Amino acid sequence: MKKTILLISSLFLGFAVQAQDTTATPAPGKFTFSGYMDTYYFGNFNNPKSQSNLGLNGPGVVGNARAFDQRAGQFGIGLIQAKAVYSASKVDAVMDLTFGPFSDLGNYGNYIGPLGPGSTSLAIKQAYITYKATSKLSFTAGQFGTHIGYEVIDAPVNYNYSLSNLFNNGPFYHIGLKGQYAFSDRASLMLGLVNNVDNLFDNNKKKGVIGQFFFAPVTGWNVYLNAIMSNEASVAVDGVAADKAMYQLFDLTTTYQVTSKFFLGLNAASGSQKGDYQSTGGPATSKSWGGVAVYSNYAFTDKFGLGIRYETFDNKNNVRALKDAAGNGASVNSITVTGNITAADGHLLLKPELRIDSYSANKFEKNDGSLTTSQATLGMAAIFKF
Repeated sequence: MKKTILLISSLFLGFAVQAQDTTATPAPGKFTFSGYMDTYYFGNFNNPKSQSNLGLNGPGVVGNARAFDQRAGQFGIGLIQAKAVYSASKVDAVMDLTFGPFSDLGNYGNYIGPLGPGSTSLAIKQAYITYKATSKLSFTAGQFGTHIGYEVIDAPVNYNYSLSNLFNNGPFYHIGLKGQYAFSDRASLMLGLVNNVDNLFDNNKKKGVIGQFFFAPVTGWNVYLNAIMSNEASVAVDGVAADKAMYQLFDLTTTYQVTSKFFLGLNAASGSQKGDYQSTGGPATSKSWGGVAVYSNYAFTDKFGLGIRYETFDNKNNVRALKDAAGNGASVNSITVTGNITAADGHLLLKPELRIDSYSANKFEKNDGSLTTSQATLGMAAIFKF
């Protein structure tokens, strides 16, 4: 790991030494402000006694079937975002704050916020500075959303409202330093060092290595090859010393704008873990998990579109949080159909959505307390953005 850190540092320094600052008089910077809020209602055809879309997990087990839209048969609010960006010729600064129930959930790994657990308190979603050394080379330091995966936390950006299992079981954010070099407008490389995965504080003295290679083979087709390798162990478990543990994830995200109306996307990920993961335990030998999600949407008009997501996720080795009602590792197939309706000059998004999840074993409860392997929800989300 030390050799890797030295190599990345040398690359960053090498690029910086070669950088030539050709800017004469820098243009004044400017602030831009944006944000959104969302609210939703989802009915659950199982009519669960708990009024929850999460399913059952077994005593002391965390294994939620949904990332954010967790309430069934009741109205809920999601997240309020307030984002400020300062941009100048040589530097950008992003201050991205969130409030509300999804804010606590998005701060995954930090269960107790400034106002206590479950407080729906203020959370820092992103806070970073980007220094633009040249027109091709930049460095970013601070807290930033993960580079891994197809979906993001922001409800207006995703086509589907409910988040995928890949998103729910993958990183949300990192704190660290990364550098990005653009070979052209169709290819770039990012390398970085981060404290760990989804945590405000480093749980050990190790640093994770992150990377992304982007290329665009043709106009409208984007490909992202993503990776992270990190020792997330706090303690020794099952004979695996803390300094011998390893968490790694490799991810492919690609999108293709087939026509002006028809869009395709794909997200495939494969991960593995050995040893402890931030004091939650782990396997004595390397165990893997993975999944694939396919996205398709079509714009019938400039104000109405329809999208379908199909996903399969395999956690039968029981190393991630996707589990059945007994607390064992499970696999799931999910299909989500989402409408997108734009109103109020683009400020209001309405997303009616049907989602069906089918687990490999009993996961969900019915109103009479019996268990079943599948769950179907139908509802609507309303999102205001500015």
